[in-house]
Amino acid sequence: MLIAATAVLGVVAGTCTGYLVQADREPTRLPPLSQPVLAQAKGEAPEPLPADRDRRVRIDGDLRELLLKKPRGTREPDWPMGEDGWMDLAEYAGNYEESGSMFGQLAMEGFRRAAVVGWLDDKDYSVEIRLVQFRQEEVLGAVGNVENSQYWADDEGDTDSWVIPGTGEGRAYVHGEPYAEPGYEPLYSAEAHAWRGDISMEIWVYGTKPVPKKMIMDLAERQMERL
Repeated sequence: MLIAATAVLGVVAGTCTGYLVQADREPTRLPPLSQPVLAQAKGEAPEPLPADRDRRVRIDGDLRELLLKKPRGTREPDWPMGEDGWMDLAEYAGNYEESGSMFGQLAMEGFRRAAVVGWLDDKDYSVEIRLVQFRQEEVLGAVGNVENSQYWADDEGDTDSWVIPGTGEGRAYVHGEPYAEPGYEPLYSAEAHAWRGDISMEIWVYGTKPVPKKMIMDLAERQMERL
């Protein structure tokens, strides 16, 4: 606002200075301020975009339709993923250790809805993809959500990360150090976080073997192409 106000004051000051200089000079004939009326362009207005090309129509529709489809031959996951592919605020916040605090933060950031899909492949890798949409009336909730996730991904040791092409600051991460608990096989992981408009994307991959970079990058790129 300060820059805008300064710009306006500069224009006013310049106009006043010009007037004061002219006041001491001989009158001069200035060109008339009126200009000829321009003819309005004729012809039909451009056709509206079809629904499949209009991003606003797509993202305000069934958000689940924008998720990657489950590959053929994969199995249903054995973990809960919301109601019919949807996660409400409480369910989504429940994925965080500090779920109560996260609930309040997401509410303030304008959480609108979240769609989720997941599967198990024939190599025993599990995949979960979430699209989280924000109202973005007062804050850029999608950006904040991604930045928060990227902060924690970067904080883990033995982690490599790469920019997801075409996403600006979206990144994919492969964690080299597995989760290990007595009585269980080591669990390796990878994740990806990016946003487009009011939607943040997050992908989680787990497996008993290290997750290949190609796998997480391919999932992230194909998912972002759908937004």
